[in-house]
Amino acid sequence: MPQYDGLQDLYEKYQDRGFEILDFPCNQFLGQAPGSEDEIHSFCTGRYGITFPQFAKIEVNGKKAEPLYNYLKSQMGGKFGSAIKWNFTKFLVSRDGRILKRFAPTDAPGKIDQHVEKALAN
Repeated sequence: MPQYDGLQDLYEKYQDRGFEILDFPCNQFLGQAPGSEDEIHSFCTGRYGITFPQFAKIEVNGKKAEPLYNYLKSQMGGKFGSAIKWNFTKFLVSRDGRILKRFAPTDAPGKIDQHVEKALAN
């Protein structure tokens, strides 16, 4: 998945300046993350070499959506409403917790680079 490769590149580029990536696997989108948390983590670290934190599998939509995602969605809706439409929807959050930008699942991590640079400069 080019998303993981690109996210790892961003992480390596900006981690020493305080940038973090928090990965929350979700299986609500056509079963893209069907395995256990250990299986998902092994796949992502083994195949893509990710070194950023990966958390437990969660739900991002519906009655069981994690409060974090309810908050993110309430602060920054997407192109077609607030619901998360697909895995790899990304949010850029400032150091003080403000939601700066929401990126669509199809937005390549390289598109985020300039926004991360700007956020870290502030």
